[in-house]
Amino acid sequence: MQYPLELTFKLWALAPQISVADHQGNLVFYVKQKLFKLKEAITIFADADRTRPLYYIKADRIIDFSARYDFSDSNGTYIGGVKRRGLKSLWKARYDIFDGDVSNLTIQEKNPWVKIADALLAEIPILGMFTGYVFNPVYLVSRADGTVVMRLEKIPTFLSRKFMIKAVDQLSDREEEQVLLSLLMMLLLERNRG
Repeated sequence: MQYPLELTFKLWALAPQISVADHQGNLVFYVKQKLFKLKEAITIFADADRTRPLYYIKADRIIDFSARYDFSDSNGTYIGGVKRRGLKSLWKARYDIFDGDVSNLTIQEKNPWVKIADALLAEIPILGMFTGYVFNPVYLVSRADGTVVMRLEKIPTFLSRKFMIKAVDQLSDREEEQVLLSLLMMLLLERNRG
């Protein structure tokens, strides 16, 4: 992967769609979430035409705040999973990244006050249109010892939602897959916050 990666939400789509491009502008992933699914099932494609599936993300239960989302590749081989930390995530978004039943990596929101300020100012007419420039959440992916390995931050934009993923420390190929898929799933779950 050639970092930084830029994630862009499609603005005028009913179903959330994300395109992920590397620093040269080459499409790396294309994600389209299906609407009205009781049990979340997302396919990540290599192309915008959605002809080459790369990964699958499936929830372990029907509509649940702390469901676990497992990842597999196009052959059905298990890669890992991600799970929100339940009530702890109400204040500060936290997700555990799993390899089997072991969680060695965590995604954590850097400053929870950003989403509160964003939500409050978004309700003010006219001023609310500009919150995308001012309040931009940052999420850090770290190991159990606290070492930050990757950073996801919202880019200030007026109408669209753009995010940047930057590598901070070394990861194995499997960990990199787990982290990128976890960040994509987390963005789909947290898209209404900032």
